[in-house]
Amino acid sequence: MELRIFTEPQQGAVYDDLLAVALRAESLGFGAFFRSDHYLGMGTDGLPGPSDAWITLAGLARDTTSIRLGTMMTSATFRLPGPLAISVANVDQMSNGRVELGIGAGWFEAEHTKYAIPFPSTGERFDRFEEQLAIITGLWATPLDGGGFSFDGEHYQVADSPGLPKPVQAKPPVLIGGLGAKRTPALAARYADEFNLPFVDEETTARQFARVRTACEAVERDPATMTWSNALVVCVGADESEIDRRAAAIGRDKDELRANGLAGTPSEVVDKIGRYAELGAERIYLQMLDLADLEHLELIAAEVMPHL
Repeated sequence: MELRIFTEPQQGAVYDDLLAVALRAESLGFGAFFRSDHYLGMGTDGLPGPSDAWITLAGLARDTTSIRLGTMMTSATFRLPGPLAISVANVDQMSNGRVELGIGAGWFEAEHTKYAIPFPSTGERFDRFEEQLAIITGLWATPLDGGGFSFDGEHYQVADSPGLPKPVQAKPPVLIGGLGAKRTPALAARYADEFNLPFVDEETTARQFARVRTACEAVERDPATMTWSNALVVCVGADESEIDRRAAAIGRDKDELRANGLAGTPSEVVDKIGRYAELGAERIYLQMLDLADLEHLELIAAEVMPHL
């Protein structure tokens, strides 16, 4: 089981806050540093304001050395597919091949209306998402000496593109996630290197992992070629008073966090991660909501990570 760090900087963070967490996570041996791709805080004033996911990841690509970097999830409504393919390839080059692209259809209407971003219907967003997946992966896969890439979709068209620049990785891993019963599993089976479930319980995990495995088999893909993961808010304390303090710092109830996230003493958290592992999860993204609490990372690295 690999532990990765997942941050939500739209809730209030500057680049230096993200860099401090990424550097500490790197030094402690966490597998990756991921950030959300949102332009509006949720339940907060969001001061000092949002940051762009791919701009900050470009900075982290140069300011870190070994930790993998990615988004959970870039919204397909935010960017055109060609420029997004270029941005991800650029950051992959800047990091010497450490980038992963988590991408979804987009869901948070308020951030669209507040920042002049079109927000189509759910069906159209998924249609655009599917076309973006085809174009982004198609551009990366286009051989340097084998002609151009073309695509004729309802929403996007590509004519004889050279598919440049190329990422360092043959294909940066693509993460897809969500609870949709049909389209999400089908898209994951076709395009995803990793399937992620955010903030769901064990029963939901078992059900949705099964749907995606079935979708893989329907297109003759071995489900073992997929990486399976969960994202859960984390709140670990050496004792109850420390759990109370960390829960209060993020405005959550510790009992609710114990039920719906990864909260409690290190042994409690190890046990719960083990239950997700039994369902097939290979990675857990730890949603860190208090970016100033670097001691939280140190506790998890010392008391949770060695037991997984």
